[in-house]
Amino acid sequence: MEVLGEAADGREAIEQFQKLLPDVMLIDLQMPDVDGLQAITTIRNAFPDATIIVLTTFPGDARVVRAFTLGATSYLLKTARRDEIIKAIRGALGGRHTMAPEVAQEIASHTGHEGLTEREIGVLKLVAEGHSNRTIANALCISEDTVKARMKSIMGKLSAEDRTHAVMIAIRRGFMESQR
Repeated sequence: MEVLGEAADGREAIEQFQKLLPDVMLIDLQMPDVDGLQAITTIRNAFPDATIIVLTTFPGDARVVRAFTLGATSYLLKTARRDEIIKAIRGALGGRHTMAPEVAQEIASHTGHEGLTEREIGVLKLVAEGHSNRTIANALCISEDTVKARMKSIMGKLSAEDRTHAVMIAIRRGFMESQR
């Protein structure tokens, strides 16, 4: 194996892929400028047969599903041993998909659970910013009762104890990005 290049951010990763056309690309999800999911989308749109392995710190089930939906071949965590990464690269070249065991466990633990809707995620993002139900209702042009109903639904779907817990679970599972 030969490393052809590396990139500091998502935009550079896209440029490097277009320039070098590697057999396999390893990509992180958390990158400045253009994130890994956007980079996967751009690369796969231009190069539908691109082989892309996600190598990240995020085991969240929503991110994993999104990465595979966008065309990632495999999904590994940065805690993977070198031999596991090499095996995944060789496997990807042979058309096999690999998923970190911890990631598979995370997905399995949520199988059969309903995901969050875009509207619920929108409410939760505003909750994460510290807004009250009234402020959220005004921002989304919905009633305060609708906000409360959505929060009840969100908390039930995520098995959350309160609003803060719901935000933390949603971030961990990849439904929304950390509000840094």
